[in-house]
Amino acid sequence: MARPDKAAAVAELTQQFRESNAVVLTEYRGLTVKQLKQLRRALSGNATYAVVKNTLSAIAAKQAGVEGLDAQLAGPSAVAFVTGDPVEAAKGLRDFAKANPQLVIKGGVLDGRALAAEDITKLADLESREVLLAKMAGAMKGKLYQAAYMFTAPTAQAARVIDALREKRATEEQAA
Repeated sequence: MARPDKAAAVAELTQQFRESNAVVLTEYRGLTVKQLKQLRRALSGNATYAVVKNTLSAIAAKQAGVEGLDAQLAGPSAVAFVTGDPVEAAKGLRDFAKANPQLVIKGGVLDGRALAAEDITKLADLESREVLLAKMAGAMKGKLYQAAYMFTAPTAQAARVIDALREKRATEEQAA
């Protein structure tokens, strides 16, 4: 690694590893340049996709403190550096891999934890963050309505009982 261009490449990769909240390794053998451009466009909001040299990536990952990628850095590799929503990036990779079987998801790292290809597929099957937050808000809103009903139910019931007693008294007075 004495050459300055390799040192610069490692420094750039190290910075990308540090800035990413998730990393997904893929094998891109058999994909055309046009298909790689499509993949980059599909991931543009959440991740950047770069073809990397395995040895330089291993050194950069080690310098960035990312562990668990060494076994997966074999063969032609490309890395998706996820800076946005990891679920959306995983969905983009999964959908592209379905349409283009040449793209093979090898694994990755999320929050310092190594992921296998199956884990990334499970991540892609999750709903997006916004949908999960909306469901949680709806569940909380439902519980608030239940609590409000529970607090107002005794007063409403008391009002119905008082009204029933008033009607009963009125019918008794009319009968008398």
